[in-house]
Amino acid sequence: MPTPLTHDDPQAFGPYRPIVRLGSGGMGTVYLARSGAGRTVAVKTMHAGTASDPGARTRFRLEADAARVIGGQHGAQVVDADTQAETPWIATEYVIGPPLDEAVELAGSLPEVTVRALGAALCGALGQLHSTEVVHRDLKPSNILVTAYGPKVIDFGIARAIGEDRLTRVGAAVGTPAFMSPEQAGGEEHTAAGDVFALAGLLVFAATGRAPFGHGQTGDLLYRVRYGDPDLSDVPAALVPVLGECLDKNPFRRPTTSRLAAQLHDGSGEFAEHLPDAVLAEIARRATEVWQITPQRLAAPPAPYAESATAAAAPMPRRRLLLAGSGVALGAAAVGVGAWAWSRGSGPEPNPPVAGPSNSLLPKRKLDSIWQRQVADPPYGTVPRAEPVAVEDLVAVVAGRGLGGIDAASGSVRWASDQMEIHWQIATDGERLVRMVAPEGSEGNAGKPGGFPLVLASVDLGTGVAAEPFAQLTDFNGVIDQNQVLCTADGVLYAVAGKGKFDEYFLASQSWSVFAVDISTGKKLWAEPLPSRPDRTDRLYFLAARVVGHNLVALQETNDGKVRIVVRDTRTGAVRWARPFDGVAPGRVQLPMATDAQNLFLGAGRLRALRLSDGAQVWDSRSERPGRTYGPPAVKDGVVYAVEKGLGLVAFDSGSGRAQWEEKGSGGTEADTSAAPVIGTDFAYSRRSSALWAVDLSSHTPTASYKTTGDRFVAHEKAKVTIALGGKFLAAFPLA
Repeated sequence: MPTPLTHDDPQAFGPYRPIVRLGSGGMGTVYLARSGAGRTVAVKTMHAGTASDPGARTRFRLEADAARVIGGQHGAQVVDADTQAETPWIATEYVIGPPLDEAVELAGSLPEVTVRALGAALCGALGQLHSTEVVHRDLKPSNILVTAYGPKVIDFGIARAIGEDRLTRVGAAVGTPAFMSPEQAGGEEHTAAGDVFALAGLLVFAATGRAPFGHGQTGDLLYRVRYGDPDLSDVPAALVPVLGECLDKNPFRRPTTSRLAAQLHDGSGEFAEHLPDAVLAEIARRATEVWQITPQRLAAPPAPYAESATAAAAPMPRRRLLLAGSGVALGAAAVGVGAWAWSRGSGPEPNPPVAGPSNSLLPKRKLDSIWQRQVADPPYGTVPRAEPVAVEDLVAVVAGRGLGGIDAASGSVRWASDQMEIHWQIATDGERLVRMVAPEGSEGNAGKPGGFPLVLASVDLGTGVAAEPFAQLTDFNGVIDQNQVLCTADGVLYAVAGKGKFDEYFLASQSWSVFAVDISTGKKLWAEPLPSRPDRTDRLYFLAARVVGHNLVALQETNDGKVRIVVRDTRTGAVRWARPFDGVAPGRVQLPMATDAQNLFLGAGRLRALRLSDGAQVWDSRSERPGRTYGPPAVKDGVVYAVEKGLGLVAFDSGSGRAQWEEKGSGGTEADTSAAPVIGTDFAYSRRSSALWAVDLSSHTPTASYKTTGDRFVAHEKAKVTIALGGKFLAAFPLA
């Protein structure tokens, strides 16, 4: 149980202020802490007496290193650390989920399907650790956190490199007796096979509620571990030979983690589908509870950590690792992070269930889709939202720890990055994917005086790797998070970048420009200044942008939170015309724009068309349909489609604005006005509640519906599918 702070507790750990104590042990204390920008983390510290021991400090540093090795996919992501401080500390993501021992206490012995999925995922974690020649040495139920996306391994306090015994007294048994390997119990070398033995013991506990060698005095336990037979009497029959092989006293006869994973589980389905309802409910409770914990006595830091004297070692910016939590108000920083977390779904996937964001539950029922992939939120949060984009035969989207490329037709994952790309710094013209790249030497050094160049590169669609940069612009600071790629067209990239000091937020002292770069030569074609943002603002300059002919059409958010339509000449950057987009909140129009060769079409209220050449209004739906409200529009082949509130899909002539037809029947009364419809050849697709409806363009009636959690939709014309993103899933539906 969390306990209040006292005045004896530290005031801060770098940018993180402790809120409550989560627990305390022989080596140190664990705190729930938050940064001034709202990031919630778990901070592990050393007791003052322990910190004075050089050997203990070395073990603490190695613990941080091991946690970094296993990463956020299988463990608690390390977001910051200072192992050289007077009171050393490690800050990790705060994982939402109970320890395995508490899960078993709550739900009882876990079902076989749960044990198998749990074991396969933990094999992936150990395989990752062992690949770097590190062993955990203390696997036990309390060191496994069960999240909705998979288990996470924590507490690497006695992990060490294989063959390294300088930090452990020869002949000493180090670990937890009930889950030790025989060789560890005898003070001998503990290898990767020892971790497999401990994993099997942990799975026996999960299946039966007790350790394989019972409990009791330490000496008795160590003897039974070395010489006794494990008690597998209540283990499901199909698991007995699998776990029995792992519990062989001879480490050379135990299976590898990869072979054990294959014996346990084929990786199908989402991890949450394998969890008992009681455990899922506990995860949901914890996701809500963490936001009800308020500081007992300490206020948030008055200024960003990047402004301190240690700015050269500034932590990752505020948006990184922010995820929107289940039941949490919009804009609140969430508390979990994970790698790409793809379910095997309907397509082939070689990996077992993996860990991912631990702050909300997955839907337990599969979507009614051609294929689906379970995904995490993007690493820099959900405001602005990450949009899926169609590029060649792929769907590209930023999720979890970076950018991923998915085959649009089959749903197979072609590649997935761990480069923590920022989703508003990526764009495509449908054939080429370009992005801003972290400058060399900037990791952990964002506050360097003078900054770093802005680096731009294309992405190899076969591998996901950034190619050699086509531009490195020294007149901008390339590490400022709010730098933004607007769009790319006709071999030109359009972007926004700032010059000046790095900070988590905009600074009034920074200068900003919108500019164009020739992708083939790297030459900057033009740059036009933008008004400075006030201090402590974090809203990006642009909500949406696209090129139509020689027009760069953009929706720009002003400093007072309003939206302005700005059209520039793509050849010079000069503003051709600008006018306010009245009556809309910026978040409602942060969507792909609807244009044809002549007009810009606007919804999110009344529906209207503005001429691209001069901004003059061509038509307004209020003329013929006063008092009606519309969602964002889509346009195709001279017809504008939009959802009318309370009615459904309506089609308008793009030139005159006259209504051509309305959706028939009452199915459109609950149609969603927050998303634009997707238009195929014969059908339009519109979201209603938790379904995507297909409306026949000839009969104007709904003909089919598909279950979906998506709230963002895009047509992939080449693959003939509608891509949906939302509710922790990326999925494909028909496009006909």
